[in-house]
Formats: sequence, structure tokens, C-alpha cells
Amino acid sequence: MMLHSHLSPEEMSDPSATFAARLRILVAESTVSAFARKVGLSESLIRKYLKGSEPSLSRADQIARTVNVSLEWLATGCGYQYRQAEVVDQAALQAASRITQQCLIAEAVDLADPARLTLLVSIYQFLRAHKKLDGYLDEPGAEHFAGHALASIQGAESAPRADRL
Repeated sequence: MMLHSHLSPEEMSDPSATFAARLRILVAESTVSAFARKVGLSESLIRKYLKGSEPSLSRADQIARTVNVSLEWLATGCGYQYRQAEVVDQAALQAASRITQQCLIAEAVDLADPARLTLLVSIYQFLRAHKKLDGYLDEPGAEHFAGHALASIQGAESAPRADRL
């Protein structure tokens, strides 16, 4: 059962304008009945939401988790629709790549690929964790962090491991 034909004019111009519209997007690939079974809620409750009733936070989370969408997207229409399709922050990744290269050159270190990747991911995560609301990336802080992360990675690489003995 395709529900797109029941969209209001507002929803037609912005198909994710309301909770009901976003729910219609999710239900569109199946029937209301099948969707209700999938998310573990009654068909009548899903139909109530499709008509404009707002779910509780726990019900919205139950739906979001079951169909693998972001609760933020389902509740507000903001953010990314899918939960596990993490979108890479390209600016942070480019900065992390540049800082990784600078750090390895400055320290005259040549890391094996797994260790180099660990350093890159560590710097990327630092940048993402410290990103400001205005989009500012703390690159000086990341450069300082990179030195500590590199020392830690080098220490882990040189430490004797049981599987090497």
C-alpha cells in the first residue's frame, strides 16, 4: 500500500515536514499492517500516527531503532535519515589526513598501514568530538593530540605481545 498519495500539499513540497510524513516514507515499502508488525506496535496505533498524532519518545525510539533510522530524523526531520550509514565529515577527514601526514613527517616516522590508519582515525575522532557548533575544527588541538596519539601507537607497536613470543 503506497501512502504517498495521502500527502498534504505542505508534505508534497517537503515530504519530511511532519512526523506523519516521515512515517509514510518508512511505511511506503510495505503495508501498514506489515510495518506495524515489524516495529512491534498495533496497526491502529500506526494509523493514528499516520493521521497526525505524535508518538511518545519511547514509541518513536522503538520505531526508529527497528527500521534503522535516526531518532532525530524521525522526530524532527533534521539530521541524517539512517542511523548506521554514518556520514563522514569531509572537512574533519581532510584535516585529519593533513595533520597525520604533517605529524609523521615532523617525527620522521613511517608507520605500517594499520598503525597509520589508527592515527588517522584517532585524529578524525578528536576533531569530530571537539567540533564547535559553528563548524570550527580545533586543528591546533588536534595537532597537539596527534603527538600524544603517535607516541601511544608507537608504544603499542613496540611492546611485546603474547602472539609474537
